[in-house]
Amino acid sequence: MRGIPFIVSAPSGAGKTTLCKKAVDFFEDFRHSISYTTRRPRPGETDGVEYRFIDDAAFDAMIERGEFIEYAGVYGKRYGTSKKDLEALLSGGFNVILEIDVQGADRVREALDGTVSIFILPPSIEACEKRLVSRGKDGPEDIKRRLKIAEDEIRKTPDYDYIIINDDLEEAFGRMRSIIVAEKARALRMMGVVKELFGGIM
Repeated sequence: MRGIPFIVSAPSGAGKTTLCKKAVDFFEDFRHSISYTTRRPRPGETDGVEYRFIDDAAFDAMIERGEFIEYAGVYGKRYGTSKKDLEALLSGGFNVILEIDVQGADRVREALDGTVSIFILPPSIEACEKRLVSRGKDGPEDIKRRLKIAEDEIRKTPDYDYIIINDDLEEAFGRMRSIIVAEKARALRMMGVVKELFGGIM
């Protein structure tokens, strides 16, 4: 059975990456779509694990060859999802989490059938700011810019199938897990299996 593409978006500091990692760890048939990016690796990041790190020339060449299903500029750097990598996972029966921004989410929804989109929200903008400060990865100006972008992103929540407010991590993951289980059991997706099991009476 073909895998399901799960789009997950969120403003910075909402806990999206943590929730996506928990989902991939919990569900054996889940894989993380690894984006290509022109930004430099942060301490502890490994090429091919968190991202595929490439330079601007290589990114431009991939655009020219039409290799991205979506790509976007975020905070001065570019990120893109490979059509070939994504298709290999989906056709292999894996459900795929695409951890992408709202621009990329729009493009993937247009290009792919059967997507499920989830937007992760912090309990408040103040909580978002506190998380950004506590993780220590951004300076004051970067945080201010991220919060302004977060406000614009939050306005896109009506475009998503599901919204999760991440006030408590375990509760938020419980909701995410329930969404995933329900979507995997959706009748339209299960009809291939049903016909295999009960073809004689269908």
